[in-house]
Amino acid sequence: MNLIIRLLITAIVAFLLTKVLPGVHFEGFSTAVIFAVVLGLLNLIVKPVLSLFGLPLTIITLGFFALVINAIIILIADYFIDSMNIDGFWWAFIFSILLSIITSLANSMFADKD
Repeated sequence: MNLIIRLLITAIVAFLLTKVLPGVHFEGFSTAVIFAVVLGLLNLIVKPVLSLFGLPLTIITLGFFALVINAIIILIADYFIDSMNIDGFWWAFIFSILLSIITSLANSMFADKD
């Protein structure tokens, strides 16, 4: 149940961010739900590989490159979802930072404490 709540929080936050950021476009809320699922899968499968290969750059940049990896994951999700469009890397970068911050706050308020 906790996973479903987290996915819905991510979908709601992503959908609301598309209303604020002019460079990120979803066709509807169903696209945001699909995005949340795809993002979860990419974070589970692709992100550890990218983080491992990017570890030297992450260390050199004192963690800043981890933000770049998050933006790359968002762009990969954009590639797989036809009803989603991100206008460029910087929009993905801003979107990933805001999505991370807001979902973290919302999950701490709404998700169950295990």
